[in-house]
Amino acid sequence: MSLPGRPFDDFRALLPLMPEPDPVALAAVRKRDAELTKPAGSLGRLEEIAEWLAGWQSKATPTCDTPLIAVFAGNHGVAAHGVSAYPTSVTAAMVANFRNGGAAVNQICASFGAGLRVFELALEVPARDFTQGAAMEEQECMATIAFGMEAVAAGCDVLGLGEMGIANTTSAAAIYHALYGGSAADWVGRGTGVDDAGLARKIAAVEAGVALHRAHLDDPLEVLRRLGGREIAAMAGAILAARLTRIPTLLDGYVACAAAAVLHALDPSTLDHCMAAHLSPEGAHGEALRRLDKRPLLDMGMRLGEGSGAALALGLVKAAANCHAGMATFASAQVEGKNA
Repeated sequence: MSLPGRPFDDFRALLPLMPEPDPVALAAVRKRDAELTKPAGSLGRLEEIAEWLAGWQSKATPTCDTPLIAVFAGNHGVAAHGVSAYPTSVTAAMVANFRNGGAAVNQICASFGAGLRVFELALEVPARDFTQGAAMEEQECMATIAFGMEAVAAGCDVLGLGEMGIANTTSAAAIYHALYGGSAADWVGRGTGVDDAGLARKIAAVEAGVALHRAHLDDPLEVLRRLGGREIAAMAGAILAARLTRIPTLLDGYVACAAAAVLHALDPSTLDHCMAAHLSPEGAHGEALRRLDKRPLLDMGMRLGEGSGAALALGLVKAAANCHAGMATFASAQVEGKNA
């Protein structure tokens, strides 16, 4: 049954329902960690990852057995301004490539036994040019958020989020600029590899879009619908759905973190179940992560998108879960423990 009021009210009503990490599972994982055959803290962030998994999965023995990378694909009307080195037809071609197993993310997922699902969001009807009006109507945006929420309903024990969409780094830059201020140039990067003229067009588009919608940008959901795209809206929905269903979530790069930034602006605790998979050299991803208070697991110079960074970080997550579950304790290995 629909809640009364505007479409976004349905989304806001879910925020107070967000669960917290399970304190019993956290206590259990910390107790076992203290008994494993290693000095305390010697596995560094692998120990942090094990606690993160346990707290959100409500499992004393956390797992990464059924990880899923979900890739959302959408097109953008702002591409008409020449902000990308590639035409919008590339989005559909890459979706086909994902489904045929030919993309980088396919190979990385295969390396770590991860599932891959690709969600194509009306590629033939791009989100509208945000320099001319709102990219989406409120009902349209909310329906796309709901689609993203439903996309994680199939179940997994770890979720990684990625995207595909020509011109979506322009949309992401506009979201960051609207949320965090500064100049457009602070947030705009070269994306698919635009030249100096393309970079100037990209900055101009972000400036124009934020200026046009400025009166409405005090509401993060309005930022999303006016400057975002369908894949960004769907990722925002997937992030919240993962929180509500206690699925620890890996954020991919610059564009995925723009979806996360919208939620963070609504309530910073919304991202407590998320880790940043990697640091991208695209635009100001590092500054965005600083504002989200997320320290990336990897810094590989990757800026591909398509969930590739999240998929690669699954290797660390699997290692953390396996170390915690599989290592011997001092007692079971008959190794003398630390002196009191």
